[in-house]
Amino acid sequence: MGQLDDKTVVVVGGVAGIGGAISERFAAEGATVYATSRRDIADAPAHPGIHPVRADATDSAALRTAFERITAERGQIDVLVFNAGMSGHAEMTDASADHYDDTFALNVRAALFATQAAAASIPEGGAIVLIGSVAGSIGTRGYGVYNASKAAIRSFARTWANELAPRGIRVNVVAPGATDTEMFASASEEVRATIASAVPLGRMARPQEVAAAALFLASDESSFVTGIELPVDGGFAQV
Repeated sequence: MGQLDDKTVVVVGGVAGIGGAISERFAAEGATVYATSRRDIADAPAHPGIHPVRADATDSAALRTAFERITAERGQIDVLVFNAGMSGHAEMTDASADHYDDTFALNVRAALFATQAAAASIPEGGAIVLIGSVAGSIGTRGYGVYNASKAAIRSFARTWANELAPRGIRVNVVAPGATDTEMFASASEEVRATIASAVPLGRMARPQEVAAAALFLASDESSFVTGIELPVDGGFAQV
């Protein structure tokens, strides 16, 4: 038996990278997974339990329509994972209005309205897992806007955990550190070594390790856990 047998899961930003790993792991645990992406869904993980959905997370009307269709097909949405996000470098003196608007539109605004739309279909005992970042707790130079957007995700989780508790819905955050996804695939060995050297465990996270943390928070194994941020950073921002 899997930890998510007969559950319906929506992973927003669930085709590649951390989101793709989450979709794969959740499907392997018995869930029917709807993985959204605003890009080419042809690259979605090949698993019979994963159903790719083309939808731009910043288009709240399109996401709401997708959630309504999924609910009509499946009866309910048991778990929402919001993984969509972007990062860009700009120090405070150089940050443009477009940089700010684009980052907050996807990382924060989309998270709010995706959760709002999905929550209408989540029953008692359901779960919402937001993918944040340890960046929300530190001050990495040049990433102030991104850091602030992830701090907002942490704040949302606290509030939503309170607001949804009467319905028996749990809300938690997984906060990865540097993770070995496609974003780092083209980085030089020197850059990768520098990143790894800052982590007490001496390496970047694997996407599957972040997926395992998300699974814990989505499953009944964490039935008395809500409102937390679970770092998956090899100790980078913890020690």
